[in-house]
Amino acid sequence: MGNQTNRLELPRFGLGCGSMTKYENKSEYINTIHTALDSGVNMLNTADFYGSGMSEMVIGEALSGRKREDVFVSLKFRALTAPSGQMYGLDVKPFNIKNYLAHSLKRMNLDYVDLFQPARIDLGIPVEETIGAIAELVKEGYVKHIGMTQVDEETLRRADAVHPISLFEAEYSLFNRGMETDILPVARELGIPVVGFGALAHGLLGGIWTQERIQKSTGGFVPLFFKENIEKNVALVNRLQKIADEKQITVSQLAFAWMLSKGDDIIPLIGASRTATFLDSLKSLEVKLSEEDVRRIENAVPKSEISGGSFPVMKFRNGEVVRER
Repeated sequence: MGNQTNRLELPRFGLGCGSMTKYENKSEYINTIHTALDSGVNMLNTADFYGSGMSEMVIGEALSGRKREDVFVSLKFRALTAPSGQMYGLDVKPFNIKNYLAHSLKRMNLDYVDLFQPARIDLGIPVEETIGAIAELVKEGYVKHIGMTQVDEETLRRADAVHPISLFEAEYSLFNRGMETDILPVARELGIPVVGFGALAHGLLGGIWTQERIQKSTGGFVPLFFKENIEKNVALVNRLQKIADEKQITVSQLAFAWMLSKGDDIIPLIGASRTATFLDSLKSLEVKLSEEDVRRIENAVPKSEISGGSFPVMKFRNGEVVRER
């Protein structure tokens, strides 16, 4: 179907609100959102499972008194999370979708969302049925645009054939460039801009890596940080540090500037809960990279030298995680 009927005026950045989940920090979160909006970053990216709705409630409070049409609210649904915060399942059953949106609209005190997208797809449910259910909400005025998150090329095509897909969301960073060879060419063929999350590779590109910090890294659920990988990956970050030092910027600003250089149809998310962090990342707009700069940056982090994967790829069938054999 293509996407000609659903063009968006794209911001250069979006604000990722996934870490806005602690009630005691609410005032700082709200200040960060206000700072973003006042800086022209009007895309707020959230999900109904971020902090079990806390992120949505923060956004609702932050938008009180603001002109609704000046803000673009992007909402994912419906990863299932345990009280521990661990993701254990997925519910994108068409019958349940309007219920989830109703709860989200109430938490944010909004009449509609600008973008609504499943957090993943369920291999047991045809994507046409999930997108068809969201398309009904578009007709009813509760959703303006439909998005997709972390799907393969065939699924993106099938979804776009049911209803124009306005944005595609995927992880994208110097330590995860797989999107460039698989889904990005298809998204561009279909005219679908890409929202890139994880620009700082889960913090790998966002801080100072002392030997002590390297030794303390437990890895969590991201293989980049596993004991056997972290030292090799920090060595790559140190190469980037030299380039950043030449330009008198931080590595994180260099990482964002690199992503901005990859095309006007790629929108990096600044995942910031603190105002200072957001403003620091926003300075990357002032960084101009030549083609030679981009080559140097990518040569500093060759794909062949990256140790361990990034965001774990989770697949679901009938709501449950598919265990790879």
